[in-house]
Amino acid sequence: MELEVYKIDGTASGEKITLPDEIFGIEPHAHAIYQAVRLYLASQRQGTHKVKGRTEVRGGGRKPWRQKGTGRARVGTIRSPLWVGGGAIHGPQPRNYAFKLPKKVKELARKSALSQKVRDEQIRIVEDFTFDEPKTKQVVSFLTALGLDSTKTTLVLAKNDKNVARSGRNIGNFAVLEAANASTYELLDNKMLLIQKSAVEVLSNGFPKTGARTK
Repeated sequence: MELEVYKIDGTASGEKITLPDEIFGIEPHAHAIYQAVRLYLASQRQGTHKVKGRTEVRGGGRKPWRQKGTGRARVGTIRSPLWVGGGAIHGPQPRNYAFKLPKKVKELARKSALSQKVRDEQIRIVEDFTFDEPKTKQVVSFLTALGLDSTKTTLVLAKNDKNVARSGRNIGNFAVLEAANASTYELLDNKMLLIQKSAVEVLSNGFPKTGARTK
């Protein structure tokens, strides 16, 4: 499949780039995508939720009344889970929500995400560019020229470019990714995926390491 390469001013360069079918032209595997997205979201959870059990709450060291003869139910502590102020029964405890996913499933999910974006016509190739200094208005002008100023957009770079990343981090509907670290979730979490020309090869050969956004 061939796609037009666009300049930073929004005009077509007249050049076309061929996207490898084994990456951008496969039949999307919905379940692989689901598993990869589920893993990404699970990994974002801190898992620091915590409640106190009956052994952790303060007080309750003395038996409130004698075992027999009062006509009331026998009680050993006022911090019983049945009492107000008592410990919680089977409450949430700190845990790690992440789980393992086979590498081949991750690769399939990533390829499926890129292929789905091609099918939905939500991929556009742009020429390689950089900025001399971080300026938000440079990214705004770039997106406006492409007609994407009000569209949720993700730009994929071949390698880390701090000036480009810092220029776009204050824009709410815009994200910058490094191709080698782009996760399935981040590739899909937009309405338009802009890929720098040199990043196509990285996406074809590389595999996401962390899935973290470029800072």
